[in-house]
Amino acid sequence: MKPFSRKDWVAGLSVAGLMLPEAVAYAGIAGLAPQRALLAAFAGCLAYAVFGRSRFAIVSPTSSSAVILAATLASLPDGDAQRAWAATVVVLLVGVAFAAAGALKLGALASFISRPVLRGFAFGLAVTIILGQAPALAGVTVASRELGPLVLGLAASVPHWNPWSLGLGLASLLAILLLRRFPALPAPLVVLAAGMALSRALDLPAHGVAMVGAIRLEPSWPSFPALSSGDYSRLVQFTPPLVLILLAESWGTIRALALRRGDVVEANQEMRALGAANLASGLVQGMPVGAGFSAGAASEAAGAVSRAAGVVAALGLAALVLTAGPLAADLPRPVLASVVIAALTHALDPSPLARLWKLERDQYVALGATVGVLVLGVLNGMLAAVVLSLVALLRRLATPTVAELGQLAGGHDYVALARHPDARGPPGVAIWRPAAPLFFANAERVFVLIADQVRGQGFKAVVVSLEESHDLDSTALDALIEFDAEMRKDGVQLRLARAHDQVRDLLDASGARDLAARCDYSVDDAVRAALASAPTAQGSAQGPEGSR
Repeated sequence: MKPFSRKDWVAGLSVAGLMLPEAVAYAGIAGLAPQRALLAAFAGCLAYAVFGRSRFAIVSPTSSSAVILAATLASLPDGDAQRAWAATVVVLLVGVAFAAAGALKLGALASFISRPVLRGFAFGLAVTIILGQAPALAGVTVASRELGPLVLGLAASVPHWNPWSLGLGLASLLAILLLRRFPALPAPLVVLAAGMALSRALDLPAHGVAMVGAIRLEPSWPSFPALSSGDYSRLVQFTPPLVLILLAESWGTIRALALRRGDVVEANQEMRALGAANLASGLVQGMPVGAGFSAGAASEAAGAVSRAAGVVAALGLAALVLTAGPLAADLPRPVLASVVIAALTHALDPSPLARLWKLERDQYVALGATVGVLVLGVLNGMLAAVVLSLVALLRRLATPTVAELGQLAGGHDYVALARHPDARGPPGVAIWRPAAPLFFANAERVFVLIADQVRGQGFKAVVVSLEESHDLDSTALDALIEFDAEMRKDGVQLRLARAHDQVRDLLDASGARDLAARCDYSVDDAVRAALASAPTAQGSAQGPEGSR
C-alpha cells in the first residue's frame, strides 16, 4: 500500500462523513444497535486495506446485505441476545465462505448473477427499503416488515401520523437532495447536524418525535445464548444468498471503478479480501460488509490515489463517533430515515430497466427480479430472480436458431441467406449453422430441424458448422452420430465445418472415425470437399439454396 497522500486524507475524511449516517441507518434496517454497523465499517475498511487491491473500494455495511440480514434474524425466535449472537454467526459464516471461495479460485461465481437480475433486484430492494423507512418518517410503529402488511399497516395508521415527524423528515429529504448540487458538502452529515440542533432548539421529543439515542463505539464480549440446531440451520441457509449479493454488489463496484481508471483487479483476490473483512467484522460483532457503490464512487470523486484512503475513512469514522456519538441522543429518527431514503433514490431510476425493454433483451428477467423482491421478500425474491435468469439462459440455449448459409459473390465468406439475399448456396450442398453450442437440451432438436429442411430436396451433401460448439456432451455426441447415420441412409453425405479439436478427439474416442475424417476447419473447405466427393451433384436437382 502506498504512503498516505494529501488526496487520500481528503478522500478518506469525505467518505467518513458519508459512512456515519449510512452505517447508523443500515443498522436500523437490520434491527441492530448502531455501533454494530460502525464497528463493521471500521474493521472492514482496515482489513480490506491490507488484503484488497482496489484504491476506491470502501468496505462497510450495505443496504442490500442489511435487508437480507434483517430477513435472517426475523426467522429466529425473539430476544436481543439471540439476535445479536445470530448476527455475529452469520457474519463469520460469510467471512469463511468468501475466504474459502477465494482460496478455491471461484471468482467466476461473480458472473452468475446477471446485470438484469441486479438491476431489477436493486429497484425492488430500493422500494422495499424506502417503504420500510416510511413508519419512522411518519412517526408511527408498524409491526410487520413484509411489504403487503407494512403498506396496509401504514395506511391504517394515517390518523396517528405525527406532523412534526413527517414535516421534519420530508424537509430533511428535500435538503439532502438540494445539497447534492454542491458535491464538496457532505449532505447527509450536514442534515444530521441540523437535525440535532433543531431537536434541542425546538425540544422535538416533547412533540413526540423519536430519537436515535447515543452511539458508542464499544465492542463487548460476545454472549452465547441457546439457539436450537434448527436456528443454526436457518443461519447456514441464509448465508449463500448473502454471499452472492455481497459478491455481485462488491465485484460490480470494484470492477466498474477499476475499468474507469485503468486499474487491475482480480476476482479471487477480492473474494479473499472480502472474506478477511467479514471475519474482522464478525470478531468485533459487526455486520456483513461489502464494497458499496455510493461510498466507492464518493472515494473516487474525492480523488483517492491508494487504499490508504480507506484507512483514513476508518480512522475518520472512529473520530466522528468518539466526538459526535453522544450527540446522537438528540438525532431525530425521521432525519435518519430521510438519509436512508436519499441514499436509495438513485436506485429508483427506471432508465436501466427501460433500456432492456427497448432492446427487447432480458426485460422479463429484470421485471421478475423486481416483482420477486416485492412479492416474495428480499431473500426469496433474489433466489427467484437468479433461477429465472438461469431458466431464461437455458431457454435460449435449448431453442437456438439454425441459420442456412450461402456464399457471397467473389469471396470465401459464408453468411446467413435470410439476412443476405445476394448470397448463394453451392449446388447440391446445404449449409447450416446452429447459433448456440450443442448440448443435451438442444442437439436432437437442431438435427431434426436440419433433417426436415434437407430431406427430399435433392441435396447430395449437408455441411453443419460447429463454430459455436467447442465441445460436446454425450447426448449431443450421440445425436450427431445418429444424424450422420440418418443422412447416409438418405444418400446425403455429412461434413462438419469449423470442428474444434475437442470434437474431433471425441469422435475418434467414440469410434466414429469416419465422421471425424469428414471434419474441416472452415466452411469453404467443407464445401469444396463435399463437391469433390459428390461430382454428380453438379448436374443433379438443386435445393432451394442452389437456385438462389
